[in-house]
Amino acid sequence: MNKKILQTLEFNKIKKMLEQYLVTQTGKELAETLTPMNQLDKVEEALLETEDGFDILRLKGGLPIAKLENVKPHMKRIEIGAVLNGVELAQVGRLLKTVTEMQRFFEKLESEEVELHTLYEWNEKLIALPDLSKQIRLSIDEDGYVTDDASSELKSLRVQIRRQEQNIKELLDGFIRGKNSQLLSDTIITMRNDRYVIPVKSEYRSHFGGVVHDQSASGQTVFVEPRQAVELNNKLRQHQINERKEIERILAELSNELAPYRLDILQNAFVVGKLDFINAKARLGKALKAVVPTVSAEKHVNLIQARHPLIDENQVVANDIFIGEKHQTVIITGPNTGGKTITLKTLGLLQLMGQAGLPIPAGEESTIGVFSEIYADIGDEQSIEQNLSTFSSHMTNIVSILKDMDKDSLVLFDELGAGTDPQEGAALAISILDEVGSVGSYVMATTHYPELKVYAYNRPGTINASMEFDIDTLSPTYRLLMGIPGRSNAFDISQRLGLSSPIITRAKQIIDGESQDLNDMILDLENQRKMTETEYLEAREFFAEAEKLHRELKEAQQYFFEEREKEMNKAKSKANDIVEKAEHRAEGIIKDIRELQLRSQDSIKVKEHELIDVKGQLANLKHEETQQLGKNKVLQKAKEKKVLKPGDDVMVESFGQRGTLITKMGNKEWQVQMGILKMTIAEDQLTKIAPEKEEKVRITGLKSDGGGGRQTVTSQLDLRGKRYEEAVADLDQYIDSALLNGYPQVTIVHGRGTGAIKQGVQEYLKRHSQVKKYEYAPSNQGGDGATIVTFK
Repeated sequence: MNKKILQTLEFNKIKKMLEQYLVTQTGKELAETLTPMNQLDKVEEALLETEDGFDILRLKGGLPIAKLENVKPHMKRIEIGAVLNGVELAQVGRLLKTVTEMQRFFEKLESEEVELHTLYEWNEKLIALPDLSKQIRLSIDEDGYVTDDASSELKSLRVQIRRQEQNIKELLDGFIRGKNSQLLSDTIITMRNDRYVIPVKSEYRSHFGGVVHDQSASGQTVFVEPRQAVELNNKLRQHQINERKEIERILAELSNELAPYRLDILQNAFVVGKLDFINAKARLGKALKAVVPTVSAEKHVNLIQARHPLIDENQVVANDIFIGEKHQTVIITGPNTGGKTITLKTLGLLQLMGQAGLPIPAGEESTIGVFSEIYADIGDEQSIEQNLSTFSSHMTNIVSILKDMDKDSLVLFDELGAGTDPQEGAALAISILDEVGSVGSYVMATTHYPELKVYAYNRPGTINASMEFDIDTLSPTYRLLMGIPGRSNAFDISQRLGLSSPIITRAKQIIDGESQDLNDMILDLENQRKMTETEYLEAREFFAEAEKLHRELKEAQQYFFEEREKEMNKAKSKANDIVEKAEHRAEGIIKDIRELQLRSQDSIKVKEHELIDVKGQLANLKHEETQQLGKNKVLQKAKEKKVLKPGDDVMVESFGQRGTLITKMGNKEWQVQMGILKMTIAEDQLTKIAPEKEEKVRITGLKSDGGGGRQTVTSQLDLRGKRYEEAVADLDQYIDSALLNGYPQVTIVHGRGTGAIKQGVQEYLKRHSQVKKYEYAPSNQGGDGATIVTFK
């Protein structure tokens, strides 16, 4: 795609917007090199990736990608045998950790049977290096500091250093707190040249012996290392040198460990960057309220309610724009400042975005084409340096376009033929459009010339369009009207502004009849369009009302039959109770008869089969109860919706989550608390359910109300706002309590913040022997701001 069109339509500003959502350096590099493509299969593949990103953003809140630096220079240094420093190794370790997290994330998506077009294939290109990742994690912290666990030798040296520092401080503390304190400028211990010293008044510099390392700017204070501390400082210095050597050895060893995996690490960096780029496209689309368009191989462009992405969404007017299926040429007419140029730019920029694989700010089912090139002659490009007039500048650009275009090009002309004599300009415009049409290019042009309205009306494959103008307010509406040419509003505007009728009448007599007929035709078309639009809106309203009545009738009918069934079941149930009581009494009577039989001396006895028949007849009196009512969800929803009230427990059907009603927001909406989220949900998405019995256990050992007693522990711990050490201590105590009371699963709310507490929580859970697994909460329960822990 030519660079001029990218500059003219401000495509680079879209790239800048995209970069805001990128967290990896590789992803930013991909965004910097992003350009529209002109191959159908590549455009479709890029848009499918964006669609996957949208699905993951909707279901999981996005991909869990940490902020990553560029590791390419590090791998280049590894290739030549250099040693990486702690910060560089930490950056590599962070990349390897992200790879592991991404693989777990996609494994979970697969287990949940989430369908994706291409991202599973990208995940397969990630190469996990768990041993190397673990070794770096144990040796280097997030800031690049080499930890005590990197080696036993380093740990031992640091213990000696701390012990030696303590000895020196204790010695010097005796000087600053003893009888010699009056000789000091200040009672503090400080450091000069990596050695512990004390500030001594200049006149007493020789009192303590030892070495003077520095003096103050005024010269009144010298920093002295007393002779008693020299040997201790020497030993400390030696330990520090040994520590530095051990650190260098560890860094060299880790760097050597990376060497065999250099290409794998580079591949991981690229794949993670690609996934970050896809995630950023989805996040940009969400911010722009954009969609992933369909691609037409036949270049049928149909943008539904298209909006220019660089105009404030509260000010931009959405328009339906189409070109390519029945009409290869669109000619837009209308007054200045009516929005013609913005319409051209919207078409061009959305095409560039779509061909670059980005979502476009338009309605669902919008379609783009794939053009080999997009050319534009937009705006006043008068060149003072080249001494070209506005007309000459436009014509130079148009000549270049006509030379380079082909049948797969999209051409945008703004004010075609302007800047010269109107009659000549109109003739040139028609001739240029004929040339573009003969090549087969697709073209959208704006113009003031009435001749082009007639041209568009008579030429096959060409359609008129205009920008609507409100005569009553004397202002444009910025609405694009396809199929209707713009008309001159000069007479109407003049009359509205108070120009006398005789003057307007004489003016109308001056213009030729053909122009007046054209304006009358346009006015008639506009009136017909408004009439048709009004009838359409009325028909839609009637249809919606009829649909509502039909739905209510069906619900009422269903309710009637089910209520009748319910009453019948009640009657049958009551009858069954009566029969059961009768059966019970009959059993007693039959038992008495049998006993009388056994004792009877008469020859006539009641036969057994007769007793069985009597019992069977009694049993047959019982009705068979039906359970249709209990199974009918339609009735349940209809009835339960009528009795919703604040505090009720409900099932949010659209999310499949439990929630609690807080307050009614309108006739059809409720504010619902779902976990830590509050959302406004439509009433038809809510089903009343039985309250959930919250499991509460009483445990000891936590801070109580002062009585030393027991406190209730719920299944959620909130660590937000706490310091790191306090949060880890609370987590440790809470996990023990939860395990003691048999919780199978708990939720730890740590927030996002700087990520320190979240990292600390997951490091603790990783080491705990009773933790079976842990994972981020679903997006509707906090996402990566909370972790769900499952115990063994």
